[in-house]
Amino acid sequence: MTAQYPKSRLLRGLNRAELGAILAAATRRCYPANSVVLNQGDPADDFLLLTAGHARLFYTTQEGQKVLLRWLMPGEILGGAALLNDPSNYLVSTEVVKESSALVWRRNTIRTLAVRYPALLENALSFASDHLTWFVASHMALISNTARERLANVLLSLTQGLGNKVSAGVRLDITNEELANAAHITLFTASRILSKWQRNGAILKERGRITLHAPDRLFQWQAPAN
Repeated sequence: MTAQYPKSRLLRGLNRAELGAILAAATRRCYPANSVVLNQGDPADDFLLLTAGHARLFYTTQEGQKVLLRWLMPGEILGGAALLNDPSNYLVSTEVVKESSALVWRRNTIRTLAVRYPALLENALSFASDHLTWFVASHMALISNTARERLANVLLSLTQGLGNKVSAGVRLDITNEELANAAHITLFTASRILSKWQRNGAILKERGRITLHAPDRLFQWQAPAN
């Protein structure tokens, strides 16, 4: 079982015996597409490691509006609040958008393991840093004046916090919808702006991925042709 999940940051730096003990304490669950696996406001009793599929976080307002937040890929954790010392509730809901599977630990179990294997807790903290990066990017978008400025600030914040350096620039695994949600603009507007940035050489856009070539060009805008 240990060979199936060696690339998750949650399990980084653990030896084979430690991995075996941690994974043996988990229960494997499968979830159908479009199902909610953790509910906003419920007690944070379960801690999950997504092993296959895709999930996303969302918040439901008092008026019943569903606000999409982050998308999560295999290797990400769900329900990190279960690691907290004091019992708490899930701040947001988590749903899977395609058939998915996860390893699940009960709160008492994952907390015991985190004490026994400190690397496990340290690794989990790196995911909290990711969420903070998203929060900063989204907050920066709120204080920007135009849609283009909001999207540019989000992209810059996310590449600095979550990007991977490659020969062509900084690569970020993200969809147009995720960027639009973070920048508080429509998907159509985000797609239009990204297309213009690709034409002026600021970015290279691929499916589910953006490579930032020239950050300064994000704030340059092509004048309409006469």
